[in-house]
Amino acid sequence: MRNNPFNHLSSRRKFIKLTGLGAAALGLQQIGCKGGEKPAPAIEGLSNVAEKPEILNPWVPVSDRKIRVGLIGYGVCKFSAAFGFQNHPNVEIVAVSDLFPDRCAELAKVTGCKKTYPSLEELIKDDKIEAVMISTDAASHARHAIDALKHGKHVAINVPAVFGSLEEADKLYEAVKKSGLTYMMFETSCFHEDLYAMRQIYNAGGFGKLIYSEGEYWHYSEKGIDSYKNWRHGMPPQWYPTHSNAYYIGVTDGSFTEVSCLGTPSTMERYQKGNNSYNNPFATEIALFRTSEGGMARMSRSADTPGFSGEIGRIRGQKGSFYGKYEGLEKNLPGLIRPSLPPGIEAGGHGGSHGRLMDEFVTAILQNRKPLVDVAVALNMTVSGIVAHESAMKGGEWMKIPQYKF
Repeated sequence: MRNNPFNHLSSRRKFIKLTGLGAAALGLQQIGCKGGEKPAPAIEGLSNVAEKPEILNPWVPVSDRKIRVGLIGYGVCKFSAAFGFQNHPNVEIVAVSDLFPDRCAELAKVTGCKKTYPSLEELIKDDKIEAVMISTDAASHARHAIDALKHGKHVAINVPAVFGSLEEADKLYEAVKKSGLTYMMFETSCFHEDLYAMRQIYNAGGFGKLIYSEGEYWHYSEKGIDSYKNWRHGMPPQWYPTHSNAYYIGVTDGSFTEVSCLGTPSTMERYQKGNNSYNNPFATEIALFRTSEGGMARMSRSADTPGFSGEIGRIRGQKGSFYGKYEGLEKNLPGLIRPSLPPGIEAGGHGGSHGRLMDEFVTAILQNRKPLVDVAVALNMTVSGIVAHESAMKGGEWMKIPQYKF
């Protein structure tokens, strides 16, 4: 098991009791995209989550060095700016890029950056840039990450790590290993309040072997969401699985070894035969996985079922369970408070994960260590969904899943 990069927080023995209501609220924070006077975000979960500074430890810098960062992509989610790189005391934004000139100009404006490039391919040639945040279309994630690594850049990237291709997964894995650089996928569930607590307790032995895990990513979308080259239109649900799969892999750093997945044909027009480029009929896919511990996990992904929207999970182990709060045999629990943020950094959307993901990436570079969601964790979260969709297309056939370790 990889060492938890936040063990320095465990010395604080204060246990925050997360109630079932609190877990429900976490999920509800993902609903809608209301932002006061600001335009409503096009994707749920982007609203900033208010912090409670009185319960946080003071943020302690690990270096006074500034990492020179390039920001790439400012589409529907506007993610390049949403994680707060431009406000981090250890970051200098050197340049920004988007294929659309108006978006590129807006990204430069909101981040206070004067230098722009018309494409990722041009930006990564800039030798002044040490690291990039890639917020491009999912179908290009692997290729763009590999290109940036080849040009000597540390890579932060949005989910998923790859999009439907096992071959690209292997190429990305080899590229990261060969580069010796930092690669981190920004999986938001990993810094949800509940999942962070689960991870701390798991690493302290409070669950023992996990027997059963559940992860759910419900994101109803009646008309679909705009996307570059329409990549979201009718996409296989389990090709975008990391928000739910994190509720096992993000807790344990383990993996799924085999899967049987069932899909339900959707009544929505974009999932009808011939209406999407993936030949995909499913908007809901439910996967049953065997875990690397020998336990079981049920991971759900749905776009066509109205009601509660969000990412949420539960786990059960031989020594304890977590259903909104810990109940089990371990009485001496570690600190469960998420890491503090640097001054001026907002927690951000998706349950207050945005700022923490960005700070973890920056800190991992400064400390020359593995980030929380390294390439192996990212691929184990992502590739399992690719195989799950293949299983669903074969009526639930049990299938083996490639394994990644780093």
